[in-house]
Amino acid sequence: MSPSEPILRFAPSPNGHLHLGHAYSALYAHRAAGRMGGRFLLRMEDIDPGRSKPEFADAIIDDLTWLGLAWDGEVLFQSSRVAAYDAAIARLDRLGLVYPCFCSRAEIAAKADGRDPDGAPIYPRTCRHLSERETADRIASGERAQIRLDVAEAARRAGMLSYAVAAPLPEDRPEIRFARPERWGDVVLRRKDAPASYHLAVVVDDAAQGVTHVTRGTDMEAATDIHVLLQMLLGLKTPVYSFHRLILGSDGRKLSKSKGAPSLGDLRALGRTARQVREELGF
Repeated sequence: MSPSEPILRFAPSPNGHLHLGHAYSALYAHRAAGRMGGRFLLRMEDIDPGRSKPEFADAIIDDLTWLGLAWDGEVLFQSSRVAAYDAAIARLDRLGLVYPCFCSRAEIAAKADGRDPDGAPIYPRTCRHLSERETADRIASGERAQIRLDVAEAARRAGMLSYAVAAPLPEDRPEIRFARPERWGDVVLRRKDAPASYHLAVVVDDAAQGVTHVTRGTDMEAATDIHVLLQMLLGLKTPVYSFHRLILGSDGRKLSKSKGAPSLGDLRALGRTARQVREELGF
């Protein structure tokens, strides 16, 4: 692998079947890698033990193969990367930037200080003020804690953060954007029920795989603020980002597994061909 070789990836969560929105994201990243003469990787974000299933991972591979996509190397499963996430959190802990949080969603909603860019209640930092003794006693009593990042302090230490945004073509001139991670509040880095949050895992794994260009939907633009902050804190390179359009349903909303968007398997059962799907999506 050349140090300057572009590397892109598609990283679905095997907690359901792929729909047209996933197909667009995969095709977009795959085409970008081809145009740049780079590599295209596949990663399974399977760290949610309650929802991730091996049969969904198998179905994703079948769907991508049906679409005519191929990837370089072995598929990386996040469930094999827990030690790397633990090491990242340990580094942030040594910097004094993380703390345990015992609050429930209901408690957070009741005391929230506004809402984050996704519309979720901003954590009111309740547990940030617990003493070490209080924290140790609650853990000893069997309470489960999540780990949060002190975003305000982390951002203060980081100073001004910027990242490049460009359509994934060699000749495109990147636009420089400035990150505003404070608007997210103290995000979760390790969940009560999973070894890492999306924010932490995606940053650590992109760096480990040498990803140089991240392609993602426009709904993920704001979350990039947190990722750029984590990259700085962990001493990782920041990729070039590209934000593509979302595929919307008949109701004008983003397609969603949880809201019953037709899967690629459903479309195949109705007689839709891979070529038709690609043409419908502009590929």
